[in-house]
Amino acid sequence: MADSSYQCEYVPGLSNVPAAQSSISYVDGQRGLLEYRGIPIEELVQKSTFIETAYLLIWGHLPAQEELDAFEQEIRHHRRLKYRIRDMMKCFPEKGHPMDALQTCAAALGLFHSRRALENPDYIRRAVVRLLAKIPTMVAAFELIRHGNEPIMPNDRLNYAANFLHMLTEQEPSPLAAQIFDRCLILHAEHTMSTSTFSARVTASTLTDPYGVIASAVGTLAGPLHGGAAEDSLDLLETIGSVENVRPYVDKCVEQREKIAGFGHRVYKVKDPRTAILQNLAEQLFAERGYDPYYDIALELEKVVEEKLGNRGIHANVDFYSGLVYRRLGIPKDLFTPIFAIARMAGWLAHWKEQLDTNRIFRPTQIYGGEHQVTYVPIEQREPGWEQN
Repeated sequence: MADSSYQCEYVPGLSNVPAAQSSISYVDGQRGLLEYRGIPIEELVQKSTFIETAYLLIWGHLPAQEELDAFEQEIRHHRRLKYRIRDMMKCFPEKGHPMDALQTCAAALGLFHSRRALENPDYIRRAVVRLLAKIPTMVAAFELIRHGNEPIMPNDRLNYAANFLHMLTEQEPSPLAAQIFDRCLILHAEHTMSTSTFSARVTASTLTDPYGVIASAVGTLAGPLHGGAAEDSLDLLETIGSVENVRPYVDKCVEQREKIAGFGHRVYKVKDPRTAILQNLAEQLFAERGYDPYYDIALELEKVVEEKLGNRGIHANVDFYSGLVYRRLGIPKDLFTPIFAIARMAGWLAHWKEQLDTNRIFRPTQIYGGEHQVTYVPIEQREPGWEQN
């Protein structure tokens, strides 16, 4: 007998239920708009850098030059990992997933730096700097360690994006490659109340330390329904194999009502504004590093899906072309989601800080669907396979 004491409507997954009032980002899914603190994403990609965008998201305004210089210098200074964390990573299973390693390492930072001095602005700034600085180092270090190599130390001469690619590939990237990767980070930095952001805010509402907040968000992002779409999209292109196979594949998916990786979005009912930007970035990278034959398959796939499903609001999303960009940058597929985490760190930290400003602990209710006044049956009266009537 269902509980009738609650008259509120049950909404599975809290779909479209507002969970916070925020000034960090804005999405209009009907018009294909995305803004960070009111600035269109297209303008930030053209004019900003990831570090400046992170500053904008977290502190609420574009920094003056001296503010940006100081912020960037602090981040460069804190890129290195304590040897105990590096040694811990060497004990991880070689076949462990990088997201599991990242979640563990993010939580481990709290062992060294957690004081939960959340009323102290200096503590908040140091936590922001440490997380932005060290998370990329952790991702790159685990990639080398799991292949039996010592991690590369950060290079203070290189900017945020270039330094990560250097630590990951053991080669200094070209200026174009670093710029393209930096722009990818901007595109993935924030997207309103995504599942991992909601997880971060719920955890933050308990007033735990920021390292626990980020570990919670990373764990949520690791789920295949949230953070794995770029990897799935690249797998799909490999599965299709040729331009000629695209239309039969889409026809089969439409007939069997199967999802197509890289298409559709819970918010956007038109083409994701980040998709066209990523497509342009991919073409720039191909011009420098050589053409990717999977790009022809991707173009044909987008064309056919648009033809078949565009009228249903199903279009290419941000993950559709990002895998092709990362592939050309020499990034392994199972690092696509950790890179998503590196970028989304800015948004998570912005929401953590905003949650602290007007905090109230999240405590939703439920609608009970079980029975009442059930009699306890002694164990001696229960046979194997017994079920109470």
